[in-house]
Amino acid sequence: MTQLPARYDHVGSFLRPQYLLEARMQKANGEISAEQLRAVEDKAITEIVRFQEHVGLKSITDGEFRRTYFHIDFLEQLGGVKTDIPVTIRKPDGTEELAPPVMRVIDKVRHAKDIQLADFKYLKSQVSVGRTPKVCIPSPTMLHFRGGRAGISKEAYPELEPTFYDDVAKAYGDELRSLAAAGCTYVQMDDTNLAYLCDEKMREAARQRGDDPNELPHRYAKFINKVVAQKPAGMLLAMHLCRGNFKSTHAASGNYEPVAEALLKEMNLDAYFMEYDDERSGDFKPLRYLPKGKTVVLGLVTTKFDKLESKDELKRRIEEAAKYAPLEQLALSPQCGFSSTVHGNKIAVEAQRNKLRLVIETAQEVWGQS
Repeated sequence: MTQLPARYDHVGSFLRPQYLLEARMQKANGEISAEQLRAVEDKAITEIVRFQEHVGLKSITDGEFRRTYFHIDFLEQLGGVKTDIPVTIRKPDGTEELAPPVMRVIDKVRHAKDIQLADFKYLKSQVSVGRTPKVCIPSPTMLHFRGGRAGISKEAYPELEPTFYDDVAKAYGDELRSLAAAGCTYVQMDDTNLAYLCDEKMREAARQRGDDPNELPHRYAKFINKVVAQKPAGMLLAMHLCRGNFKSTHAASGNYEPVAEALLKEMNLDAYFMEYDDERSGDFKPLRYLPKGKTVVLGLVTTKFDKLESKDELKRRIEEAAKYAPLEQLALSPQCGFSSTVHGNKIAVEAQRNKLRLVIETAQEVWGQS
């Protein structure tokens, strides 16, 4: 198993600067070209790389500054995949929720082109020696969970086993190989579906689609392992478990227990970023399934609100988690990105810095400076 760059990490996305949002709007209105927008993105990414390095992070992302949504922008570039843009729903209490996009497999899934390669090359060119550029991509399970069997063409895939899962894994393997050839050693897959299967209303929705929510985590473990089997040597492959992160709202709640064994014990991943920023995530008992050689990054610091957590409380919670998994197999991070979609969470720009510094300082005090 490949080790994380440090005992502290982050999930990947950052609040977009206003000038980048304005440039994206100009591009949408036909006022600037794709090349002009990319030049603005390059400038913003250079700045966010410097920000991360100045804060003290060891793994560095491009802030997902080239994306509108953390998942759609990647998945729709796979051959055979079509996505419908999500819409914002205003709930009766006045809060907003992002309706999940419907992703449909309309043909054989394939790696039609290198998706992240050019973006990674630019990121790598900006990252200082001694730090690790990290690429974040959506989990392959997102091509199944949202639509289920009905979202996958029966003409392309009369049966899902094994062809559909093999094709998707091959497409992901091709993408990982293209990144590895360019020097990428750290990829994080963002997965909402396993976290959603901790929520009873989401489990019921799966039943309504004809899936067994007790069986799905184990099927997804086999699915993920098909991708891991194609992972290039020397690449760290991690997964972030997300419960929804749109304008500081969430989509799912529930203890990890329903998926813990499949997630931690059956998947052959190197590391797991698990959201534990409030009571929505339940207790740490599911960590008892963590085998030797793997790391759980505890997402104890929220990215949804400005209020800064206390070091003492974070240390107390790390100590509690260490009752179920060895301390040397744990690390610390924020619970999610600061801007999983272009809209961003309702949090101040300076709060990003304060929360990341808190994560780093707390981790150094718990695990040491190395």
